[in-house]
Amino acid sequence: MSTKSTVLLEHHLKELKLPTFLREYDKLAGQCAAEGTDHPDYLLRLSELEMIDRHHRMVDRRIKAARFPTTKSLDTFDFLSMPSLNKALVLELARCEYIERNQNVIALGNSGTGKTHIALGLGLAACQRGLSVGFTTAAALVHELMEARDERRLLNLQRRLVNLKLLIIDELGFVPLSKTGAELLFEIFSQRYERGSVLVTSNLPFDEWTEVFGSERLTGALLDRLTHHVDILEMNGDSFRLKHSSRTNSDQAID
Repeated sequence: MSTKSTVLLEHHLKELKLPTFLREYDKLAGQCAAEGTDHPDYLLRLSELEMIDRHHRMVDRRIKAARFPTTKSLDTFDFLSMPSLNKALVLELARCEYIERNQNVIALGNSGTGKTHIALGLGLAACQRGLSVGFTTAAALVHELMEARDERRLLNLQRRLVNLKLLIIDELGFVPLSKTGAELLFEIFSQRYERGSVLVTSNLPFDEWTEVFGSERLTGALLDRLTHHVDILEMNGDSFRLKHSSRTNSDQAID
């Protein structure tokens, strides 16, 4: 190929936003020539590389947009240490069909049992399938909603939250909410009802959620919407963090 043709080809590939084509076409052409591969197979292999790379870039964008505090997969979760958790159900949820059906997931259990890890793993699985995900704690979300209300941009924030395919709200119940905060959070649940999936983690059983929202009427209406189409993950057991701490202290004592 002439220098002029090479320059034009690379210019066109940049304009067409085909970075993997641009990076790999020459090297792959040499490999295919050595193997005696015909032109259609060469183009097939090159387009497959572009598709794989494009998928990886898309997943990376989804993960970044989700604002996960850290990236964790279900592969690294110790299911054997949490016998109360239905592993088969978790793996089924990782297929993300519940998101397509606009259904919810609630992970309930005492502190340190891996609820956030499961939420992060299911969020990562959704990102890998190209779905839009948002991750936040209940306290941080309420703070963001109240700040947006004060700055007259609440409608824009609500619209962004409603448009997510999966909204993960972690640590519901750790901090009691003000009346205004509870009402703003309830509005998000209401707006997403049967329009998008919510994944909630909480250290409180349902009958104690009134302590968080401060109103039996509001709590009842929220639970009515949240649990209409829901899978519940029971995660009561010994704290992973406490077990790790005890193991570390024992090792240090032996040393």
